[in-house]
Amino acid sequence: MSRRIGTYSDAVAIPTSATQVALSATPEVRPDRTRPEDVAEEARQASDSVCQALRSAGAELSDIVQVRSWLTDPEDIDACLKVRKDVISHRPVYMLAVVPQLIRPSLHLEIKVTTVVTHSAAKQRG
Repeated sequence: MSRRIGTYSDAVAIPTSATQVALSATPEVRPDRTRPEDVAEEARQASDSVCQALRSAGAELSDIVQVRSWLTDPEDIDACLKVRKDVISHRPVYMLAVVPQLIRPSLHLEIKVTTVVTHSAAKQRG
């Protein structure tokens, strides 16, 4: 089904010998707590924040098996999907929802991911 409508997988098997890393929903706020100027920059900032959080937990973007995203404006979908395709080159399972508001009204986008780090990948990283 997924190949008919997007670049994601319908299902991903998680080996029992792997370590799962779950990342809290990550908004598009810069390190200095300011917000980016447009939705594409918001999506890139959120992706950068996801990447940094994953690395701190011993995971990488390529370890992502599930992405969940929330937007507050349906007009932002195309811009956010383009950034996601630029950032994530493999096909994790994926969900995108448009909601009326996030926890803070000033936020327009949040991303939440789950990763799986196999023991062989962890050894290679070192």
